Amino acid sequence: MLKVVKKRTLYYTYLDKHEAGYLLMSMRFWLIISIVAGALLGLLVTYMFGKFPEKWLQDYDYDPKAPNFRIAKRMKMVPHGIITCIGLAACYIVSVIFAADFYIVPYPMRIIVIYLLMPVLFLIFMADKLNRIIPDQFSVFILFLGILSAISDYTEGTIWFSQDAAWFAPMLNRIIAAVAGGGFLLLIGFLSMTFAGKEGMGQGDMKLMFALGLLSGCYGLVVILYVSVFTALIFAIPLLIRKYKRKREEEKIIKNSKNPSKKRRELELARSRIHYAEDPDYLAFGPFLATGCAVFIAMEPFFYAHMFRYFDALGVIF
Repeated sequence: MLKVVKKRTLYYTYLDKHEAGYLLMSMRFWLIISIVAGALLGLLVTYMFGKFPEKWLQDYDYDPKAPNFRIAKRMKMVPHGIITCIGLAACYIVSVIFAADFYIVPYPMRIIVIYLLMPVLFLIFMADKLNRIIPDQFSVFILFLGILSAISDYTEGTIWFSQDAAWFAPMLNRIIAAVAGGGFLLLIGFLSMTFAGKEGMGQGDMKLMFALGLLSGCYGLVVILYVSVFTALIFAIPLLIRKYKRKREEEKIIKNSKNPSKKRRELELARSRIHYAEDPDYLAFGPFLATGCAVFIAMEPFFYAHMFRYFDALGVIF
């Protein structure tokens, strides 16, 4: 039978002074752990990124002899390492604040998932940002964490389903989310290739979304997609404006040249030589998926508390 994790607002209601003091000490302990672990793991992530095999950070069919081949970029201590250290510490601190039940009760398996997941999300962020690639190895690791999370549903309990739910409901929830997440990006890629004639989503994004679906479940998938799409739009709009201005400037150059046809070919040739990872018109989606996942995992009880009433009003049975 599944256990139900109490909401924070209910957990704090009946604490006496002794329990409140213990709670405060426990929170301080985990906040210190968060800062130390974030700094140390940030340094480890930066070091490991420099040791990954070259093929991990290249496209599937890369050719070292290709004219536009370039060595994969690696993380530098400044600024990437510092950003990662601060970011990991911030993620752990947020999880202590918004998912305090997992630490106070405690739920060791969920804590392990949180602490192992965040560094991988930063690796995905950096790999896709620097090289426009999401190594399959990272998605496989998240898939493993998804299985670990599924096990924790049955050993530590889940906040998303009541004790009356069927025994297979939590696992089915994760499987549906994995298929739906990967299928959603597969559909976007298919539509992009069909109507725009270019790749809209890479295979790495689809594999990552499949793994994130298994990790988060259907409710988490909603949050991940919402956060990732919303944050991506913030960056995509200026990118489209910049692309429009660049194309307009190129047309002016072509129009004012002595040989417009030759100038157009020159510009097209110069553009074809740009490595796909350096394409100024391409926006990597992996960092936004990683951001959405980090937000949900670090604040899962918070989202449960605020999403429950809406799902309950729609007749969704937990």
